[in-house]
Amino acid sequence: MNAKLADSQANDQPSLSALEHRLGHHFAQPQLLVQALTHASAQDARATTANERLEFLGDRVLGLLAAEALIQRFPDSPEGNLAPRLNALVRKERCAAVATELDLARHLRVSEGEARAGRSVKTGILADACEAVMAAIYLDGGIEAARRFFVLGWRSALDEVEVMPRDAKSALQEWTQDRALGLPSYALIGREGPDHQPRFLVRASVAGQGEADGRGPSKRTAEQAAAAAFLVQLGVWSQADADRALAASVT
Repeated sequence: MNAKLADSQANDQPSLSALEHRLGHHFAQPQLLVQALTHASAQDARATTANERLEFLGDRVLGLLAAEALIQRFPDSPEGNLAPRLNALVRKERCAAVATELDLARHLRVSEGEARAGRSVKTGILADACEAVMAAIYLDGGIEAARRFFVLGWRSALDEVEVMPRDAKSALQEWTQDRALGLPSYALIGREGPDHQPRFLVRASVAGQGEADGRGPSKRTAEQAAAAAFLVQLGVWSQADADRALAASVT
C-alpha cells in the first residue's frame, strides 16, 4: 500500500492551511512543508524527498536562533552559563514538545506500518520533524520567518531557562558541605557497549548517607547521573529537577 499521511486529510489544502496558521507562516513553496513532514519510512520517499536533509539544516538554524536569543536575554552571562541553557532549548525532548503543541504528528507522512506502530508520535521522529519544519520555514521565508517560528514555539522554554539548571555534582557537594559530611566520592564500577558507543556505570557515595548509581555515555555524564540520583534519593531534588539538570548538562 502507498505511504499515507497519518491523517488522511493532511494532503488537503484546508488542513495544510490550518497547520500554516499554527506555524505562523504561509508557505510560498508548500512543497517544502510537505517534505518536512515526510518521514523516511514513507514508501514513496527518496533521499531527496524525506525530511532528513531538512532536519540537518533545521538543527543548525535552531541552534543559531537559540544562541541569539540567549545572548540577548542574558547579556552579562558568561559562556559557561549560556551553554547548559542552549542545550535545554535544542534537545530532542524540547523539539518534540513543540511538535506536540503544534500537532505535527497528525500531518506526518509515514508508512502504514509506522503509523500502526505509533512511531509517528515517538520523541525522535517528532523532534526531527520539528527541526525539518524550522528549515522549511527558513528556506521559504528567510531568517526572520524562522525567528518568528522560534519565538512562537520556544517562548515557554525561554522562560524556563531563566532559572539556571543546577549542576548535580555541585548541588550534591554543596549539600554535603552544608552538613559537614565531607566530599562525595565517585567510583567507576562498570563499562558496557562497544568502544564507539560505551556506557559507563558510576556509583556516588557519601559517608553515612548511602550511595546511588548513574549511567552515561561518558564518565562525566555518568557521575552527573549518579549525583542526580543521589539527590532524588535524599529528597533534595524531585525527579523532574534531576531530569532538567541532566538534560542541560548534555553537550
